[in-house]
Amino acid sequence: MMQAILKIISYIGLILTVVPSFLVFSGAIELSFHKTLMLIGTLLWFFTAPFWMNKQKPSESKV
Repeated sequence: MMQAILKIISYIGLILTVVPSFLVFSGAIELSFHKTLMLIGTLLWFFTAPFWMNKQKPSESKV
C-alpha cells in the first residue's frame, strides 16, 4: 500500500517537471510559476522515487 502511494506521488512529481515547460511555451503560465512547479516536481520525484524503483521481490535474490 505504501509503495503504491509513493509511486503516485513520484508520478505527480514527474508530471510537474514535464508539463510546465509546455505551458510556458504556449503562454499559459509565467516563467516564475514554471520554476516553482519544476522545483516542487523535482523534489517530489527525487524524495519518493528511490524508495520504490529497482526493488527486488523477496523471492528474487542475487547470486
